[in-house]
Amino acid sequence: MEATEPKERSQEAPEFTVFVTCYYEEKSIDEFYGRLSATMESLGRPYEILMVNDGSLDGTWSKLKAIFEKDPNVAAVVDFFKNAGQQAAITALIGLARGRVFILMDSDLQLAPEEIPMLVAEYDKGFDLVSGYRKNRRDSFFRIVPSKIANMIMRKASQSTFRDFGCTFKIYNAGLIRAFSFGPHHVFSNVDAIAKAGRCREVAVTHYPRKYGKSGWTFRKLWQYNMDNVVKLSQRPFQILAAACVFVSFLFFCRILSGFLLPYKILDEVTTGLVLNALVVAVLLLIAVLSLIGEFTIRCFLHLQKTPAYIVREKLTR
Repeated sequence: MEATEPKERSQEAPEFTVFVTCYYEEKSIDEFYGRLSATMESLGRPYEILMVNDGSLDGTWSKLKAIFEKDPNVAAVVDFFKNAGQQAAITALIGLARGRVFILMDSDLQLAPEEIPMLVAEYDKGFDLVSGYRKNRRDSFFRIVPSKIANMIMRKASQSTFRDFGCTFKIYNAGLIRAFSFGPHHVFSNVDAIAKAGRCREVAVTHYPRKYGKSGWTFRKLWQYNMDNVVKLSQRPFQILAAACVFVSFLFFCRILSGFLLPYKILDEVTTGLVLNALVVAVLLLIAVLSLIGEFTIRCFLHLQKTPAYIVREKLTR
């Protein structure tokens, strides 16, 4: 069979743009792409697929280029110089996307592309964000525990009730994402987007054990991501701390006032143990506040350096 030239990219904007992030997916990407393509075709609605190789050094990039050459619906493939993380990988594709609706997915086969129509059906009901949540998660204990902590922090940061922020399986109204002007110096954040989305819905999705390779989410990356979201919470902890200080000051004032107005005293005898405990609590609070201030200072410094979160090594587009 003779090779055929790929069709030109349609000038009409598709309804859906599917974002696919890949990290050492040489063994899984062909199966994933075949299932994803068949599922999107079954919807009978115009779509495009964008794929990024997040610094993998195996054959992932070669596979992505081959897929790009044979399928005109794959509108762009991008290769990073070095692994930059899932959020950065998604960011690199946002500027290339033309769809009115963004679908986010991993390519590691832990989530089934065949369940996309289920999420689309919910989105069609008028939601601006539909997210999958892994009801029966098939990851190790050392992945699940940090993830639960991260979800708790992200619920506070976004002031939402989402159960599973880490599930990449999401459908967004494209206008919501584009409003943030994400780029190399301001990477995509699920927390930021969810915090601004009023019409949200979570849907249970099937989660499968990872068949090939290992996750790019190391404990260090999970810790760093948690710290990112703790910083987003910083305004509220400072407000709570200020309120607590005012309340304690009021109690202390009442104690002093009671000594003049009442025949008995509150905490007439202040023991050494009580003073020591109060001192330890005060020192720990001071260290926590200084740590937050230090985190702010470092982040401000890094932001001023204008160091990009990712650098594109190669890009193919239609």
